[in-house]
Amino acid sequence: MIKKISLLLFAAVMILGNQVKADEGMWIPMLLKKYNIEDMQKAGFKLTAEDIYDVNQACLKDAVVGLGREGRPFRHFCTGELISDQGLMVTNHHCGYGAIQNHSTLENDYLKDGFWAMNKGEELVNEGITASFLIRMADVTAEVLKGVNDDTKEEDRSKIIGENIKKIEAETEKNSEYRASVKAYFAGNQYFLSVYEIFKDVRLVGAPPSAIGKFGGDTDNWMWPRHTGDFSMFRIYANKDNKPASYSKDNVPLQAKSSFKISLKGINEGDFTMVFGYPGTTTEYLTSYALEMMTQVDNPHKIKLRTKKLDLMRADMDASPMVRIQYSAKYAGVANSWKRWQGEIKGLKRLDAITKKKDLEENFVTWANTNEELKKKYAGIVDEMGSLYKELAPLSLARDYALEAGFRGSETVGLAAKFKGLSRLTKKDADKLKDAVEALKKQSDKFFKNYNMPTDKKLLAATLKMYSDNLEDKYLPKEIINIRTKYKGNFDAYAEKALSKSIFADEAKLNSFLASYKTSMAKKLTKDPIFALASSISFHYESEIAPGYGKISRKTTKLQRTYMAGLMEMQKDKTFYPDANSTFRVHYGKVAGYKARNAVTYDHYTTLEGIIEKDNPEIFDYDVPQKLRDLYHANDFGQYANDKGEMPVCFAATNHTTGGNSGSPVLNANGELIGLNFDRAWEGVMSDLMYDAEICRNVSLDIRYVLFIVDKFAGAGYLLDEMNIVK
Repeated sequence: MIKKISLLLFAAVMILGNQVKADEGMWIPMLLKKYNIEDMQKAGFKLTAEDIYDVNQACLKDAVVGLGREGRPFRHFCTGELISDQGLMVTNHHCGYGAIQNHSTLENDYLKDGFWAMNKGEELVNEGITASFLIRMADVTAEVLKGVNDDTKEEDRSKIIGENIKKIEAETEKNSEYRASVKAYFAGNQYFLSVYEIFKDVRLVGAPPSAIGKFGGDTDNWMWPRHTGDFSMFRIYANKDNKPASYSKDNVPLQAKSSFKISLKGINEGDFTMVFGYPGTTTEYLTSYALEMMTQVDNPHKIKLRTKKLDLMRADMDASPMVRIQYSAKYAGVANSWKRWQGEIKGLKRLDAITKKKDLEENFVTWANTNEELKKKYAGIVDEMGSLYKELAPLSLARDYALEAGFRGSETVGLAAKFKGLSRLTKKDADKLKDAVEALKKQSDKFFKNYNMPTDKKLLAATLKMYSDNLEDKYLPKEIINIRTKYKGNFDAYAEKALSKSIFADEAKLNSFLASYKTSMAKKLTKDPIFALASSISFHYESEIAPGYGKISRKTTKLQRTYMAGLMEMQKDKTFYPDANSTFRVHYGKVAGYKARNAVTYDHYTTLEGIIEKDNPEIFDYDVPQKLRDLYHANDFGQYANDKGEMPVCFAATNHTTGGNSGSPVLNANGELIGLNFDRAWEGVMSDLMYDAEICRNVSLDIRYVLFIVDKFAGAGYLLDEMNIVK
């Protein structure tokens, strides 16, 4: 059956090739010539498929950067793009936020004041950030599924596939400086190999102050109209042979294969737009049962938890400039999904998505029973999905609380959990002890740089109380039940005492402990109150939650894979594209405003005038820098103004994007850079689950505003000399 599914998938894609429409979809670049290019050209694209993706000559893909971290280079957290042949890269401010924060101090607050290197010698090193370039892709479905058949158990299937993938990746990397990654597409019905060149020396070149790069803060996040100058600049370095290398003072700027031309021509409504990037995760083909669990059980609880965490962090950030620096990136990370989940619930309700899914499932059931061959493959799987998700829901909620309120509730609990491996070392592991202690010392140093114990004390008490109050006891770790009993439900009292005694809330105590650590001290570690809590949460999760959750999830994964193949067989006239999985994709659409709701219609672009209208020195997120005010009032926009004399800031379009697309290049019909993708409009954030062309909009920063800030505001116009700017 596996072979049949793959053939049916291939046939479906072939049939759909000439029916692809713009707007919705995240397309595989190596398949554009077969399935998309004619539609793209009809929509206004003036180049060829080879101009986008070619393995034999430099092309547009070679200017696109996947940003990752050492140890997880293929899990791209953002996208960037080269804008010079000297390795100069631009991405979003929020993508560079962690790096900017790490370099910030009270004396040099780069978050507040911005940072600009005025020469290459002033650029700042960022440990752990990687920059990936896609070299090529290949369909390896047959090799991955070798040894798998219709009767293979799911656990065995996963093991076989995992071994096959490792073999493919190892053979690809053999005698090569490249790295290989194989990932599943279409719910595991198809597999593609991606080969990357990964650079490890990425330096901060510049970033505007947060009053520009994060203008509007979390209030404006996921919203349109938008006025955020969401960009930062980095430079990729290589060794003297132009090959990847860890940081060295002897490294030189990367000699890029390709970099984007930058257009000052601007945009108009209806213009063709194309986005390249590394979208993280979408789940467009889930069943109604999965959506019900997500929107009615999981997300509402996670929203409540994060609301409490955000309220506590914000209060302390507003009261202390130091805490604001320490917690800005953390706050933004918590707030991002918190707001998106709310928008998803609202958007799916507006679309009546669950009803539409149920209607599709009813049609599928009817179709699956039309003949014996279809019955054998697909009959009964929809009902089975319903039963499994009903069984999964309480385990999923317990899992969410373990992650959100347990390991991510208090920072010290998360840190303590990382010491579990150390506590298990014995005298026989003496050779491992030194490396383990050194690694934990590095994590400790990084942790305490951005840690405030009074804030963490509030987070610990509040999240443990919510953990205890919202789950049945059988889903609670024993230590939380013990704490509730011992302290008579007063989690504030517990947090006060636990953190006063724990080594994980005191940098000096923890460093002293690590400096003298011997395996005989494991017992002392286990008696630490925060370590005891982390261990209890971990043990309960691993023994009581994860096994049941994993068992059911494996069943739903198998059914989803079969359901996906069935949908493609049933709907031969429907356009299908693979869900996002942090691999390189092409998205195309058009510049467009939209009607948000009754009597509310938005234009397709915003200007500096809107920033001045929002200006409020009393609110941190809306306090416009004086120099920007002066430039506005003097109409000093230089060559970056539009035809109306306005200074454009952002624009909206119909490109189907998601997380990971942050920082993605937005190109015009000529393949020239016109903007940086950085967000989606609130009304359409459910596009990860169901896309609606009428209201789903990606939000991009106009490249003219980027150049204006670099040149006129920052006084770093020398960087423009590296760029190929076209008018």
